[in-house]
Amino acid sequence: MSGKINWKLIIILVCLGILLSMCFVYSQGKLFNMNKIASKSEVKVENSLTSTSETGTENKEITDSKVTDVKTAKITASGDMLYHDIVYGSAWDGQHYDFDNDYELVKPLVSSADLALGDFEGTINPNSELAGYPIFNAPEEVLGSIKSAGFDVLDLGHNHILDTGIDGLVYTAKAIKKAGMDYIGVDINNDGILVKEVNGIKIALLSYAYGFNGLEEGISKEDYDKYLKDMNPDKMKKEIEEAEKIADITVIMPQMGEEYRLTPTEDQVKTYHQMIDWGADIIFGGHPHVAEPTETVEKDGDKKFIIYSMGNLLSNQRYETLENIWTERGVIMDVDIEKKDDKTTIKNVKAHPTWVSRTPIERTTPQGYEAFDYQVLLAEDYLDGGRHADSVSEETRKRIETAYNEMMELLNIKW
Repeated sequence: MSGKINWKLIIILVCLGILLSMCFVYSQGKLFNMNKIASKSEVKVENSLTSTSETGTENKEITDSKVTDVKTAKITASGDMLYHDIVYGSAWDGQHYDFDNDYELVKPLVSSADLALGDFEGTINPNSELAGYPIFNAPEEVLGSIKSAGFDVLDLGHNHILDTGIDGLVYTAKAIKKAGMDYIGVDINNDGILVKEVNGIKIALLSYAYGFNGLEEGISKEDYDKYLKDMNPDKMKKEIEEAEKIADITVIMPQMGEEYRLTPTEDQVKTYHQMIDWGADIIFGGHPHVAEPTETVEKDGDKKFIIYSMGNLLSNQRYETLENIWTERGVIMDVDIEKKDDKTTIKNVKAHPTWVSRTPIERTTPQGYEAFDYQVLLAEDYLDGGRHADSVSEETRKRIETAYNEMMELLNIKW
């Protein structure tokens, strides 16, 4: 019996070995797969973080793991476009009006704005005679050059808007719309508050006039209330508060003050500060035909901006014709605004003084005056070494340089 092989035991041992080997291979395979899955998971997380970082750099601001939506817009505004008879008369070549180069040298700045505002001081009414003072009625062709310069909205809330009657007011507003621009300061179709949405920022635009040169006496109360925007405090307060509800920022272009005065009146200061209290953020003042200082007002922790007058942008009023008054000087204001989530603030304010060039040309106007080529210049371009400094005589360049320096001192921007 001792020499006999126990086959049954051998078979049991072999089967047990095979079973142990299979368990070992399975366990190693499972461990390998787990490591592989873990490795893939790490790569996916890394790629996700890289993608988020790249997106945030392009169009989001990331602070404390919170993504903030940031929108920006640039607004420019400038003073009176005052078309005296010699200004539009000089543009007549015997066959048509040519205003093409009036704003050619300020076009790069104006057209760079997301929203460019101007003040059209006068009317356009083909049913009335052309006139340049004391009644202002310009040829409709002026609007082509204004639009071409890059202007988006024109202010009609001024003391000359009734110069050619209600029909002139209505025609002027409709002509501006026809030319591809908007208007403020009058109401012809129950317009309501003009709100321009710029780069996702809603900007409310309002305008009011201190008076209408007594011409309002010749219209009915019904027409007065329907078409005109005056400085009645209750009406202004109601409209400004409404603007604040429907827009992110409120801009006002009021017309008041004392002509040719380089400082604001007490009424200007009081009224413009009331506008800020009621909800205005930016005030671009006009009417005095010369520039007046600026002011930064802090309200509820935010800075608001006032310029009491931007002066003339284009006119025939000059040192020579008005005894050294600053009427050939104006300013284009350049304001940057920013919206983060639901909060909109003014980020920066810059002034660009302007100067009107008047160069004789070899013809006379239909009224018999010597004709001139009128151009609005950016004074900064004519400082010593400026990009256009060599295009004028040294005498003229120094006159522009003096205008620039005195204007910047007067404006006294403290932002």
